[in-house]
Amino acid sequence: MVKLWRCVICGDCYVGTNPPTNCPFCGAHQEFIQEAKEAVVTFDISLTEKDRANAEHAIQVEVSNSTFYFCAAGKTDNAESSLLFKALGKIEAEHAAIWRKILRLPKTPEGKEMCYIENVKNLNESHERETRAIDFYKQAAEESDHERLKQIFKALVEIETDHLHLSEVRMK
Repeated sequence: MVKLWRCVICGDCYVGTNPPTNCPFCGAHQEFIQEAKEAVVTFDISLTEKDRANAEHAIQVEVSNSTFYFCAAGKTDNAESSLLFKALGKIEAEHAAIWRKILRLPKTPEGKEMCYIENVKNLNESHERETRAIDFYKQAAEESDHERLKQIFKALVEIETDHLHLSEVRMK
């Protein structure tokens, strides 16, 4: 029977017989996907000064990465990578939307990132961006005392690690 599933990381819903392996919107792993009627999702978080600074940095990271990926999708000289970059751009934009909700911003800021025609350069750039994001989210998770923020930061480490592996496989 078809059910309504909800990702507790991004809050978006999915209709299907079973929960997806990864959230189709933010990439969160299956452990974060629950039946919508049972899922508890909140972005109403009281931020400490440090948490606010980390959330503000996080939205900048995600906007920058999303903008880069959409640029690379349109310019790269490799058809499969174009598809990958488009998918990653959508996921990174969803991550930015998470931080927009937490920061209570009326809209997600716009980015201005450059990319390359040469696929290998885009893959290298992707690898560097994902590595920086992983390192930042690990640190932010350690610094936060708020369980919901820790949950989001740790989930994003897992998701960005998945992205890192996607570039590593293609760089070989």
